[in-house]
Amino acid sequence: MDTNLTYYDLVIKDGWVIDPSQSLNGYFDVAVSNGKIVAVAKQLTNYKAKQTVVASDYIVCPGLIDLHTHVYEWVTNFGLPADDAGINSGSTTVVDQGSSSHFNFPGFKSNVVDKVKTDVRCFLSVNVGANKALDITGACFDSPKNINIDAIVHLAEEYPDIIRGFKVFADSGSISRWGMGVMELAREIGLRTGLPLYVHTGELFPVVETSRPSPEQVVEKVVSYMKAGDILGHCYSCQPDGVMGRRTKVPDWLLQAIERGVLLDLGHGLKFSFDIARLMIEQGVLPYTISSDVHGDFFTLHDDSHLNYSLCGTISKLMALGLDLVSAIASVTINPACILKAESEIGTLKIGSRADISVLNLIEGCWLLFDSMGKQVIAKQKLVPVWVVRSGELIQPHLRLLRDERISV
Repeated sequence: MDTNLTYYDLVIKDGWVIDPSQSLNGYFDVAVSNGKIVAVAKQLTNYKAKQTVVASDYIVCPGLIDLHTHVYEWVTNFGLPADDAGINSGSTTVVDQGSSSHFNFPGFKSNVVDKVKTDVRCFLSVNVGANKALDITGACFDSPKNINIDAIVHLAEEYPDIIRGFKVFADSGSISRWGMGVMELAREIGLRTGLPLYVHTGELFPVVETSRPSPEQVVEKVVSYMKAGDILGHCYSCQPDGVMGRRTKVPDWLLQAIERGVLLDLGHGLKFSFDIARLMIEQGVLPYTISSDVHGDFFTLHDDSHLNYSLCGTISKLMALGLDLVSAIASVTINPACILKAESEIGTLKIGSRADISVLNLIEGCWLLFDSMGKQVIAKQKLVPVWVVRSGELIQPHLRLLRDERISV
């Protein structure tokens, strides 16, 4: 062995490194050993690597983090394979939003978290969710009296590396049944654990019409229960009871909530709207995080054939609407890492952090991208994953679920 050489497991050479956590934006070599980032330099010298990847045509960034997915496969009827939503879609970490609860979390851990290559974490549902097949009758909403705060808090304390927050529904369907009772208990859970709430917005389940809340007041009331660091989901939804609703001006109460630290997540899902996105972006309201809300079909078991959006596709859509590249990368790396309180470990290429890396191709061209209503934008650029590095292991993703990035003009 030549003692004058430095030995690495993997070197990614001459990539366009974008790491908002360190304000890095330029061409660097990145070296990995023992599953950690060990060097980031303009040009590494005097070394030998077991593997070398030349990335001169690509963006090299911290591993993408998808803050909103559904990956409790086979237990929820809409759960996707975690690695298809994760490493094979370009993301090294995914967060399942509410598919598991304190009642069925052990199965989620043993059958998903412990068995896949993707780093899977979760926001635990505050509801029991004993059988999380989506029930369109609305019966899956539990009465506040069935929410076991002590059990939820105990579980979060027992599995702090996996359970990073709590999912709560605050749409017209839930509120028409239980008022703000569920939000009150969710707030208590958040305060006791110090973990954030992820609040679903926009009508999802059938509403009890005799007690339907005023749609323009739903989210305004909800944010009064939210603390700094809590997240409003589906911020660009077209739903009447969503964050924007039917307004054309961003309401003062939303700006005030953002000012005091409430965060916005895009959560593409089934109701993402270009029109709402443009209105809010023009008024300076951008999502803190971009996520996909990828899931299978709600009405058939284990069927993702209708899934036509992805995290990278969603990033490309926001860039087509004017979001700059560095901000886009921040919204899927360091920003969600901070929400997970894992910014020293993931969402960064700092020396000593875990070697989770996404290598992306920024392709120039003319691409037709759609929102959830079928409206379209023409994008001049799109981001497509080329490789991921997960804890130091180089992986080429198969991209099965990136169907939204395959239509050219």
